[in-house]
Amino acid sequence: MKLTILIIQGADYLIGTIKEIPAVVTQGTSRQEVLKNIQDALQLYLEDMRAEEDFGNVVGVEELVFA
Repeated sequence: MKLTILIIQGADYLIGTIKEIPAVVTQGTSRQEVLKNIQDALQLYLEDMRAEEDFGNVVGVEELVFA
């Protein structure tokens, strides 16, 4: 799976977000820092999503691993 990372020039920092998951946002002083931080932010976002307890009437659970 490919994700599109958008890097936007802010007033003081570069802002990074994932186009397909706009809730994942981070910042950095360089492109490399934004790319590292966006991976950390995505990991935290996915961990938070896993921690959600009220999914309603779940009929199955499967894991998806991205290479």
